[in-house]
Parts: sequence; C-alpha cells; structure tokens
Amino acid sequence: MSTTTERAHGAGVRRGLRFSTRILLLQLAAVALAVVLAAGAHLWLAYERLWTEAEDNALTLARAVAADPDVRREVASIAALPGTPPPAQLAAGPIMASADAARQRTGALFVVVTDEQGLRLAHPDPARLGEKVSTAPDVALSGGEETVRNTGTLGASVGAKVPILAPEGAAQKAGAVVGEVSTGFARSSVVDGLGRDGLAVAGTATLALTAGTLASLALRRRLSHLTLGLEPEDIGTLVQDQEAVLRGIDEGVIGISRDGRVSVVNDAARRLLVGAEDITGTDWAAAPVPEALRALTATDADGATREFVAGQRVLVASARPVVRGSQELGWVVMLRDRTELQRLTRQLDAVGALTEALRAQRHEFSNQLHTVAGLLDIGEAQQARNYLGRLAASGPLDYPLEQAELLGDPSLQAFLGAKGIEAAERGVVLRLGAETLVRQPVGAPQDVTTVLGNLVDNAVRAAVAGSQDENGERWVEVEVLDDGPTLHLVVADSGDGIGAVAPEQLFEPGYTTRAVASAGSESDRLEPPWGHGIGLPLARQLARRRGGDVWLISPGRPGGPGAVFGARIVGRSSA
Repeated sequence: MSTTTERAHGAGVRRGLRFSTRILLLQLAAVALAVVLAAGAHLWLAYERLWTEAEDNALTLARAVAADPDVRREVASIAALPGTPPPAQLAAGPIMASADAARQRTGALFVVVTDEQGLRLAHPDPARLGEKVSTAPDVALSGGEETVRNTGTLGASVGAKVPILAPEGAAQKAGAVVGEVSTGFARSSVVDGLGRDGLAVAGTATLALTAGTLASLALRRRLSHLTLGLEPEDIGTLVQDQEAVLRGIDEGVIGISRDGRVSVVNDAARRLLVGAEDITGTDWAAAPVPEALRALTATDADGATREFVAGQRVLVASARPVVRGSQELGWVVMLRDRTELQRLTRQLDAVGALTEALRAQRHEFSNQLHTVAGLLDIGEAQQARNYLGRLAASGPLDYPLEQAELLGDPSLQAFLGAKGIEAAERGVVLRLGAETLVRQPVGAPQDVTTVLGNLVDNAVRAAVAGSQDENGERWVEVEVLDDGPTLHLVVADSGDGIGAVAPEQLFEPGYTTRAVASAGSESDRLEPPWGHGIGLPLARQLARRRGGDVWLISPGRPGGPGAVFGARIVGRSSA
C-alpha cells in the first residue's frame, strides 16, 4: 500500500505543478484581481468625487459672481445699450476687475461674464473681450444653471454657468436675465488631487496584496499538511485502492484517527466483531468492542497480538500505529477469524493421536505375528494354536477406551478413543462413566468435539498435575448421555480441584492462571488447549447459542477428586 502511495505521489509530481502550488497561484491571481478591481473602483470613485467637487466649486463661484451687486448693475447697464463697448473699455471696466479678482482669489482657470447675447464682458484673455463665448450659454441665458465638462479656448476644464439677473432700478424688468457668468477649473487640478488619492490607494492595495499572499501561503501549507503532500488525483486513486482492499479481504480492518475516533470499519470487521452495527465516527475509547481490543491501541502496546472470543468466534487481533514521516496518523487494528482453524487443529490432533496409536499397535501386531511364526518354525503348532486362540478371545489390539460401544456415533467413538490414547501416553486413564449412552448419531460433531475436547483436555492436564487416587492412578471420567435432541456431558478428573477461583471467572474471555499458577496446581486446568484463556468461554458460547450451557458442577478438593464440569448441547443429535 505504501509503495502504491509513493508511486502515485511520484506520478503526481511528474505531471507538473503540485496541486497546492496551483491553488497558491490561483489564490494569488484572485487576490491580485480583487485588489486591482478594488483599487480601480476606488480611483474611479475618487475621480468622480473630485470632478463633482470641482463642479460644485465652479457653481458656487459662478453664483457668487452673478450675485455681486456691482456686476449685476454693470451688466444690466451694458445690456441696455444698443451695442457692446469696445474691448479696451471692457478691459478697464469694473466687470473685468471683479472677474479677475474672483479668479485669482479662488484659483479658477477662468471667470467669464457675458451679456444677454453671449458676448464676453470679462475674460482672462483681454483680446477675446467682445467676442461670443465658445460654449453655448443658452441654458444660463434662459434662466437656468448648469455644470459642464468641456474644452474651451483655455483648455479642458470643469465649470458652471449661472444667469445674471437685473437688479432693482435697472432699465430691464427686475429679475430679467441680462447676462451670464461662466466659471471653470482646469482638469489638471482634478488630476493632481487624484494623484494624492492614488498614492493612498496604491499603499492600501500593496498591504492587501501582501496580506493575501501571506494568507495564501499559510493555506497552501495547511492544505499540504492535511493531504500529506498528495495530489487530488493521488487521493482519488488511494480512495479507490482503499475501497478495493478493505472490501475485498476477509480480515477485519478498523482505522482509528489521531483524535481517537473510528474512521474506517470494513464489512469483515462488522461481521466478525460488531455484526450489523456501524461504529464509524464513534469515540474509540467508548466503542462497543471488547476491552482487550481497545487495550491494543495503548501507547506501550505496539505490535501486540491477542486472542479473544467475540460472540461465537475466536479472533486474533493486532494493532499497529500509522506514521507518515514524523507525523502520527492514528492506528490500524487487524482482526482474523481463527474459529475454524482451532476446530481443524483439534481434529488434526485427534487424527494424529489415532495415527500414533495405530502405528504403535501395528508394531505390537507385527510382534504377535512373529511369535506365531516362531512357534511354527520350531514345530510347536499346538502352542501357536493356543496363542492365536488367546488373541482371538482378547482381540489383537489394545484399545484404551473401554465400553466404546456405548457411544452410538462413530465420530464420537474415534474422538474419545484418540483422547484416550493421548491421555494414556501421559499416564492418565480415560474412561466412560456408568451413565454413558448415546443412541443417536451426533448431528454437528464439530461443536460437540469443541466443547467436549476442551473439557477433556483441561481434565487430563489437571489429572497430570494433581494427585493420584487410592489405587495410585490418575484418571478422567466422561459421561455422555443423549436425551432426544439434547446431549448431556459430564467430565471429572482425579486432580486437586480449582481452589479459590470463582466459578464464573473461569468463563471470562482471556482469563488464564497459567502465568501465576505454581507447578502441579489444579488451576493449570483452566488453560485452554491453545493456551490463551478462550477455551472455556468459547465452549460455553457454542453451547448457549441453541439453548445449552457449560457450567462448573463441583470445584473439587485438594488431594482429589478434582473438579467436575457439566455441559448441555441442545439440538446436537439426529434420529
């Protein structure tokens, strides 16, 4: 999986710019565009504001000049004349003086005064006095006011036109339009003001662009951290690989994130451990899983492997921390089903025991044939006949399980026969109790042999480690009785009992006393055949799943007899 990741990561690098780099460039472009648009909009608004201010100033100046009583009186008197005074007279007149004073006082580009026909009575260029204005004065001469942006004889400007009204006592009717005032400010003054705003906008834009760049760099670093440096294409490939692997394997997989939450639970894990329940997203410390499984993710449990019982299954669990570089990403817990393997192991043990027994008895039978051949060779035919007669009466083979014919199921006979051979090799006699009688074949021999085999193995171990009886023997006694669909089992031994151990503690998953028991103690019997404290819990669960049970009948006593266990398996025999 790591190889696939590295290969995909390398391919992503070869494709061109990394995704995080592309995102950074895109963000920088977006920030730059936003800054440019904002700066442009601000400058445009500032430009319009300056023009508006210039128009307002021009209009205010024009109104002030047009309202001057001297200007009104002089313009009205000139408008009443049949013609216009010569330019020299206008240049030296009071109208020209008032206009120049207003222009110099305000810094305007021009202050122009005309009569009712639009002929200049005041102008910054005396040579143009008496001429008609270059821009139409119709609005002002009609009694209205207006602001204009145009280019006249003095250049581009923004200005205003205001009518001059006749004063009281003039030849015209009071309030009649007798001329107009046109004022203007140069466009360069507006641009100079925009330059000052532009410096402020440029500074603000630079700060905004710098802040955006720093934020983009921080986001790029965070994105690279979150994606572990992988490209989007690589992440998509990894997701597909993960789905293919997690859904296509028989082992259960549980992923735990760095914050302690369950991030991945594949179908096999739900089937083996939690059934149909989905624990994805739950806190691992509070997840509904066996405590032995949660203990695997302790900081000091790296690489630990444990067997435990979950439901009707024997599971092997291991946990490994997930680390990429120096970054801890969480844990991965692997679950493997060992139930069938344990059953097959028990069956193979029984087959092996029978094989060893047959090998030994083949050797014994070969010796008996040699004896007969020897007697015939020396001419002792009668003795050979008598020897064969004794063999015919007692049987040629010494089968260690007496009264095996009480077991009406061949598989059960073979299983207990093999157990008898194993026990005999360890100096223990395996015998059938007086109440033994099986009249029907066993319907599910695997479950029966799992329950019975665990009890017999524990009893043999206890007999070996315990005391001998008054006859100097070590024994294990098994009683098997069928009652319709129910099979009753009782297993006793000659050991020293279970001591002070609480009966229910024997059936707790993972409980074993081998590590703390002294040599020869009856508590050694609590160790299951595979030695991890799961034999008795598994036997009880197998029995209980159809209404049966496994329990302790008697704890026994030191010096013997030992403990007695009982079991009831329902629906395990067939007519």
